[in-house]
Amino acid sequence: MVEESLCHVEFLKSSSTYIARVQSELGGVREYRSSTFEEVLEQIIIDLQEEFESSA
Repeated sequence: MVEESLCHVEFLKSSSTYIARVQSELGGVREYRSSTFEEVLEQIIIDLQEEFESSA
């Protein structure tokens, strides 16, 4: 079984904002911000689904 890294996700939290940095081969580096962790996570999921579906 061969493993391949598809993307790198980093989560940060400032005083009132959740920040996620995502890096992938197709999408490059992008950043998401929200006052709730759930919203940041939802944004990442939608973006990565679209990215990986378009490359399949």
